[in-house]
Amino acid sequence: MKQLLGLLLVCLLCVQGFAQSTRKIRELEKQHAELQKQISASETLLQSTKKDVKSQLNNLALLSGQINERKKYIETIEKDVKVIQAEVDRLQLELKALQRELADKKKKYEQSVKYMYRNKSIQEKLMFIFSADNLSQMYRRLRYVREYADYQRLQGIQVERKQKQVAEKQQILLASKNAKEEMLKQGETERLKLEEQEKERKTLLASLQKKQRSIQSEISAKRRSANKLNAQIDRLIAIEIENARKRAEEEARRKAEAKRKAEAAEEKKTVAGDSKSGTVKTAPSKMNEYKIDSEDRRLSSIFTQNKGRLPVPITGPYVIVGHFGQYQVKGLRNVRLDNKGIDIKGKDGAQARAIFDGEVSAIFQYNGLSNVLIRHGSYISVYCNLSSVLVKKGSVLKARDIIGPVNTDKDGNTVLHFQLRKETEKLNPELWLHR
Repeated sequence: MKQLLGLLLVCLLCVQGFAQSTRKIRELEKQHAELQKQISASETLLQSTKKDVKSQLNNLALLSGQINERKKYIETIEKDVKVIQAEVDRLQLELKALQRELADKKKKYEQSVKYMYRNKSIQEKLMFIFSADNLSQMYRRLRYVREYADYQRLQGIQVERKQKQVAEKQQILLASKNAKEEMLKQGETERLKLEEQEKERKTLLASLQKKQRSIQSEISAKRRSANKLNAQIDRLIAIEIENARKRAEEEARRKAEAKRKAEAAEEKKTVAGDSKSGTVKTAPSKMNEYKIDSEDRRLSSIFTQNKGRLPVPITGPYVIVGHFGQYQVKGLRNVRLDNKGIDIKGKDGAQARAIFDGEVSAIFQYNGLSNVLIRHGSYISVYCNLSSVLVKKGSVLKARDIIGPVNTDKDGNTVLHFQLRKETEKLNPELWLHR
């Protein structure tokens, strides 16, 4: 019975191993399909055919963004190929161990069959049993005959089960090898596309390098516009922080007042009946200092827990064409950008959407376009360059709720400027988004 239970346990573990390996491969294939879909969709974001500096700079940003996406995809493929190769190596070791066990089981089964063949007659078994010296020995011999028959049957079952395990392991190994080969083919295809994009980028850079003065003029104009926009955002965030501080102070005041009243009531009970004490004087409790109230703290905590898992704030295919912080544009001399957020290019008709639950704290106009601030506790997300808005100040939104359509300019560029702040601290949105 114990042997049978052990056999069933081994079979169960093998089935689980089969399921885990298959699930791992399917998960990798699903991730690759999603990444491939995003890469293919981003290729539909067409570049301008105009040759002016502004259009060419926009094309360079789009092309650079697509190249970065493709490089990340290739890196993911290379990493997953290594994961599958490790799985293949592990499966090969397990297969060899199963094959050795199968050979051992077959040998034992063969020996038991030969033994039973030599002692196959009923007369021989009965003679073996009844030739016992006493009743106790006869019982033991009878039990031995039964147990050996059970043992032989169990050996046959074990051989059959082990053959099945070997076949399943071979199937998993073959599937893993096929998955690896498919990933290698995908990687090679993406590398070829990457080489073409690199050539295209090189040609575009050669054209732009001849227009250095015009480039500097265009960058300066963008910087001035960005500075004005950021000044407006900073002013509104400062107002929101002040409002949060007032809410926190009011909450602290209410708590302190409630605590003071509770302590006074308790003290009054304690000194009741003491005629000498007169009125009881209680020292005012010190008001706790809060930057944000309890609800803001709760939202902030949940928001922090979702770092790296927040949805991209634009619908449809997209490419990040402007990164966070200060950086040199690769290939262009003295062209340095300073971005307080990120710029995301989408398709015409793309919508801005909330990255997390929150409340619309401000809506303002700049250069004829709408901009929205959403508060998530002490975190604030900023959505700029909207042609209109579908929300109003005070609206409570859920993650992925639509805020409004992203503006498409006269050159066909649909670009959402997105920022993320923690109070006054500027954060890199790419570290918080799930991509």
